Amino acid sequence: MGLVAAIAAIAAAAVVCVIALAFAEYAAVRDYLGPAWGAAAVSATVAVIALILAYVVTRKARPKPVKGDADNLTAKLIDLARERPLVAVAAVGAAAAVVVRNPRVLTAILAAAFAPRPGPPPKK
Repeated sequence: MGLVAAIAAIAAAAVVCVIALAFAEYAAVRDYLGPAWGAAAVSATVAVIALILAYVVTRKARPKPVKGDADNLTAKLIDLARERPLVAVAAVGAAAAVVVRNPRVLTAILAAAFAPRPGPPPKK
């Protein structure tokens, strides 16, 4: 329990530091570029940090092959993201745009995500 509390405290401290740095960057850039470009600079900085973190976390991701299926969808998608990261980013953006614009798609995704898994088939 102490480890969980320590991790939560470190995460909270990191969030506070990131927010403070964002405010400081905005205040520094706002006078030179204006409020809109100051906000854009802060969001660009956060996006670059997120991309670096995503790269560091996922660079060694290797999905375990499923028995009997060497070319499963997950492996193909990860290989595509490794070979062509811009195509993968565009695909995720397009999928997000479809989900945001069509509430039926979002409802179907949420229903599929939270639906109970079927049990094993009955033995004969």
